[in-house]
Amino acid sequence: MSEMRVIGIRVEQPQNQPVLLLREAEGERYLPIWIGQAEATAIVLEQEGVTPIRPLTHDLIKILITELGRTLEEVRIVDLQEGTFYADLVFDGDLRVSARPSDSVAIALRVGCPIFAEEPVLAEAGLVMPDEREDEVEKFKEFLESVSPDDFKATDS
Repeated sequence: MSEMRVIGIRVEQPQNQPVLLLREAEGERYLPIWIGQAEATAIVLEQEGVTPIRPLTHDLIKILITELGRTLEEVRIVDLQEGTFYADLVFDGDLRVSARPSDSVAIALRVGCPIFAEEPVLAEAGLVMPDEREDEVEKFKEFLESVSPDDFKATDS
């Protein structure tokens, strides 16, 4: 299992599909996850420190976690099946709740907990991008030009 850092949200053209890009904290692999527009907006707003007038859904979830006296200890991206990623919210007392990675990351950013990806997920969908001298944004743009969501669908082995 590897700890991941949120690089950011990029938009794949021409479909205007948001992609969440994670990178290993202590490694070279990137993990791109195609996500919905609402979740992309929630992640970007939190990364930019923008506080909406009224809480968004992920802000409300953070409030609920606190008010219920729980602690979100970590987020784990645990599986990839037929091109769909799965995540777990791991709370104190080892309580686990299955959730979409996009929602999980949006919540993790708000509560400040670490994000991890299981090794089988990284082995299947993690990518090492060439030329480490380029900055991460430029590498990601080049990557997006060469792949599509179909590249991450499971194949029968």
